[in-house]
Amino acid sequence: MKKRFILSAIIFSILLPIVSFAYPTVYPTGTTIYKPDKCWSGYTVYKDYVRNSSVLIDMNGNEVKVWEGMGGFPSKVLPGGYLMGSGPAGRRKGAQEEIEVVQVDWNNNIVWRFDHAEQIKEGDKLVWNSRQHHDFQREGNPVGYYSPGLTPLVDRGKTLILSHKDVINPNISPKELCDDYIYEVDWEGNIVWEWLPSDSFDDMGFSESNRKLIYKNPNVTGRSGGDWLHINSLSYVGPNRFYDKGDERFHPENIIWSAREANIIGITNRKGDVVWRVGPDYSDPRFKKIGQIIGQHHAHMIPEGLPGAGNIMVFDISE
Repeated sequence: MKKRFILSAIIFSILLPIVSFAYPTVYPTGTTIYKPDKCWSGYTVYKDYVRNSSVLIDMNGNEVKVWEGMGGFPSKVLPGGYLMGSGPAGRRKGAQEEIEVVQVDWNNNIVWRFDHAEQIKEGDKLVWNSRQHHDFQREGNPVGYYSPGLTPLVDRGKTLILSHKDVINPNISPKELCDDYIYEVDWEGNIVWEWLPSDSFDDMGFSESNRKLIYKNPNVTGRSGGDWLHINSLSYVGPNRFYDKGDERFHPENIIWSAREANIIGITNRKGDVVWRVGPDYSDPRFKKIGQIIGQHHAHMIPEGLPGAGNIMVFDISE
């Protein structure tokens, strides 16, 4: 059966900065195809790289709002006209990392800010940095887009942040790793939970030949150390029927994540154990109906109250 995927607005906002550098297939640029009977009316938020701003547009491509200086990796609109994304401090030089995660109101006033994950040497100074990349989620909503009864908090609550940390782990490779680092920070800026995937290397399902390849070269790039997983999305699992039936792997507070370079979708519990996983080897008979997944994005469980609730949706670029 051919797989069908729904490209949600949040996936679109994540991928837009990538596709915007390619030549468009329809001229002129802007909204060039709009079939109202085929889609819901709504808004799209994306990052304008030229203006380093987050832009909200309607279905006709008209700019509704521009938050100047608010880059997005990604940008997410919250109830009440708030916006979350990377703040005016910008991106760390030479790295795919945002210095700060910021929430602003409709008038672009900062109401929440976090950058105290790690001090990074910039020239002669040590500068605080969130090292955030690719994704974050605010408590109250597991997935970052509208779902009935699941409203992200705007004046309190925790924020789940996908970040980086430089790690040496001889069990993986003698070379330095640019490990993905997932942490949860409260409203006051305290890190209250954290997980390093390199600590769970033995739970990732790599074959012996895979392990040898990673040991030799853990995907070292010119930008950083070994980007061995390249996690590109994370969400809370959220309320679901599996947990309601007693399956602790799908506890609503557990974290579902997508590792692009390893082709893994996994769930980590609050003890730091990978309790559920598909990939990296899709020749496993259990995954026969799925087929090979490559370079996937935005893996998450569809929230209750939406069509397909409890299924895991993923944007698979191999299709």
